[in-house]
Amino acid sequence: MLKLKSFKKVVLGIVMLLLVNLTFSQDNKPPLSPLDSAKGILKSGATIKIIYSSPSVRDRKIWGELVPYHKVWRAGANNATQIEFDKDVKIDGNLLKAGKYSIYMIPEEESWSIIFSSQTGQSGMNHDGTSTLDFEKIVLRGLGSTKKSKSFNERLIYSINEKGIVLSWEKLDITLLMK
Repeated sequence: MLKLKSFKKVVLGIVMLLLVNLTFSQDNKPPLSPLDSAKGILKSGATIKIIYSSPSVRDRKIWGELVPYHKVWRAGANNATQIEFDKDVKIDGNLLKAGKYSIYMIPEEESWSIIFSSQTGQSGMNHDGTSTLDFEKIVLRGLGSTKKSKSFNERLIYSINEKGIVLSWEKLDITLLMK
């Protein structure tokens, strides 16, 4: 009887060790769309910081398929892309106050609508594939220009230069000028 109780304890101990080992030995693969950021200064002296998730192409057709034309897109992956300005900026002649915003985009073949929303911290997409953009919280819309990238970009990348922001992904650069 004593041997049976000891045997049960040993078996129970081994089972618990196996469960703990399985729990902590899960693949720790990097996320498919890792969190990234970009920071830069405009010619006007305004500092811009962008926080976004960076998806990769992974042999997919991006423009017109993964990211459909004529529909609101979260401008990255996972949560809505956030942008922060430490000073007021002008976009297409319109004033955008210093602060934190979410960026959404509406891709077109020639030029893109870049949308700044006062709503921040939300997921970028609903479960049905629609955008989480609350149209009542749109603060400003700008017009971004597109051009073919000089090189292929496997990962979506934001960059900031003295003239504005650039989103580069796959074979396309989208530029939004700011002052």
